[in-house]
Amino acid sequence: MSSVWVTPEIIDSATTELMTIEAAVNAANAIAAIPTVQIPAAGADEVSAAIATLFGRYASGYQALGEQAQAFHARFVQALAASAASYAGAEALNAAALGPLNDLLNLINLPTELLLGRPLIGNGTNGAAGTGADGGAGGLLFGNGGSGGSGGGIHPAGGRGGAAGLFGNGGAGGAGATGGVGVNGGVGGTGGNGGWLFGNGGAGGVGGDAPTGFGGLGGAGGQAILLGAGGVGGAGGLGSTGGGIGGAGGWGGLLAGNGGAGGAGGGASTAGNGGAGGAGGNAWLIGDGGAGGAAGAATAPAATGGLGGTGGGGGSGGLLFGNGGSGGAGGSSAAGGTGGTGGFGGNAGLIGAGGAGGSGGLGGGHFSETGGAGGNGGAGGWVFGNGGAGGAGGDALAQATGAGGAGGVGGNGGGARLLGDGGVGGAGGTGGRADGAGDAGGAGARGGRGGPGGWVFGNGAAGGRGGDGGSAATGPGGTGGAGGGGGSTTLIGDGGDGGSGGNGGSGTPDGSTGAGGAGGVGGLLFGSNGTVG
Repeated sequence: MSSVWVTPEIIDSATTELMTIEAAVNAANAIAAIPTVQIPAAGADEVSAAIATLFGRYASGYQALGEQAQAFHARFVQALAASAASYAGAEALNAAALGPLNDLLNLINLPTELLLGRPLIGNGTNGAAGTGADGGAGGLLFGNGGSGGSGGGIHPAGGRGGAAGLFGNGGAGGAGATGGVGVNGGVGGTGGNGGWLFGNGGAGGVGGDAPTGFGGLGGAGGQAILLGAGGVGGAGGLGSTGGGIGGAGGWGGLLAGNGGAGGAGGGASTAGNGGAGGAGGNAWLIGDGGAGGAAGAATAPAATGGLGGTGGGGGSGGLLFGNGGSGGAGGSSAAGGTGGTGGFGGNAGLIGAGGAGGSGGLGGGHFSETGGAGGNGGAGGWVFGNGGAGGAGGDALAQATGAGGAGGVGGNGGGARLLGDGGVGGAGGTGGRADGAGDAGGAGARGGRGGPGGWVFGNGAAGGRGGDGGSAATGPGGTGGAGGGGGSTTLIGDGGDGGSGGNGGSGTPDGSTGAGGAGGVGGLLFGSNGTVG
C-alpha cells in the first residue's frame, strides 16, 4: 500500500484561498445579474422585445448555473476543511500516543546523561559546520556516532566522528577547511569507532583543498571493534604545490569484518607531487583487507617535474580467512615527472588469496621521465591461496623534444605458500614516443616475475610481457623490454612460462625486440618446466 503524506496546515491554507475565490465569484455574479437578467427592449417593436427576452433568459440560466456551482463549491470547501481537521486530530492523537514513549525514553536516558553526559539510546549530535567540532557519541546501548563538523576559521581541521556504544556505526569525520592565501588545506577528521559488539567504523573526512598551498591530509577511517567493517579513509585535498595524502582505512572487527579502503591521494594542480594513496585497513581474524587508495596525479602542464603519488598498499586479510586488499594505482605526471609506483597487494592469512599490485602511473612528457613501476602482488594464504598478480608498469608519454622515456617495470606476482598458484607478473610499460628530429624512442620496460607456486602443490605463474619500445619520428626506435621470468614450484606443479619480450619501436632503424623471460622450474616430484617467452 502506498503512503500519503499530508500537512494539515497546507490544507487549511488552501481552504482559506478557496473561500476567498468563492466570495469573489459570488460578488461578480451579483453585479452581473442587475444589468443582464432584466434587459429593456431597444425599441417598441416585437423583434426588439424578443431579443431582450432571449438575452434575459440566457442571463437567468447563467445565474441558475452559478447558484449550483456556488453550492458545489461550498460543499467542497466544507469537506476540505473537515479533512484538515481530521488530519490535525489524527496528528494530535499520534503525538499523544507517542508522548509516553518519548517520556519513557527520556527517563531511561536521564541517569546516563547526568552521570556520563551520554544517552543510553540515541544517536550522537553532529558537529556544527565550520567549527571543526567533534561529533557526539552515540547511545551506550544503541545509537550511531554523530558526524564531525567541517573545519573553518581558527579550527581548520575537520572534527572527529563520534563513537558508537554497543551497537551502532561510528560517525564520519568532518572535511578539512579550504586553505586561504599561502595556507595549506585543513586535515580531514578521523572517523568514529563502531559499536563494541557490532557496527562499522565511520568514514574519514576529506582533506581541504589549497589554491596556493598543499592539500590537506585525508582523515583515517574509524575502527570496527568486534564485528563490523573498518571505515573508508578520506581523500586528500587538491593542492597547487602538492596534493594531500589519503587517509588510511580503518581495521575490521576483531572477530569478523573487512578493512576499510584507503582514501585517494589529492592531485597537484600547479607544481609539486601528487599525494600518496592511503593504505587499506587490515582484517583481524575473518575478513578481507581493504584496497589501497589511488595516488593523486600531478595534473597541470605547469607542474613540471612533479611526480605522481605512490598508490596505497592493500590491507592484510584475516588471520584465519580472508583475501589481501589490492594495491592502489600510482599517480600520473602530466609534464616532466616520473609516474608514481603502484601500491603493493596485501597478504592473506591462513586461507585466502593475495591482493593484486596496483598499476604504475604514466610518466611525464618532458625530460625523458619514466613511467611508474607496478606494485608487487601479495602472498597467498599460509595453508591455501593463490598469490596476487603484479601490477602493470606505467607507460611513458610522448616527448616533443629529446629521447623518449622508459616505461615502468611490471610488478612481480605474489607467491603461494603451501597450496596454491603463484600470481602472474605485471606487464612492463611502453617506452615514450620521440617526436623530435633524430631523437630515440624510449625503451620498453621489463615484465614482472611470475610468483612461485605452493611448496607442496601449485603451479608457478607466467612472467609479465615486456613493454614495447617507443617509436621515433626520424631517430632510432626504442628497444622492447624483456619478458619476466616464470615462477617456479617446489614439490608438485608446473613452472610458469616466461613472458614474451616487447616489440621494438618503429624508427630509423627500428628498435630490437626484447628477450623472452626464462621459464620457471617444475616440481621435484612431479611437474614440467615452463617455456621461454
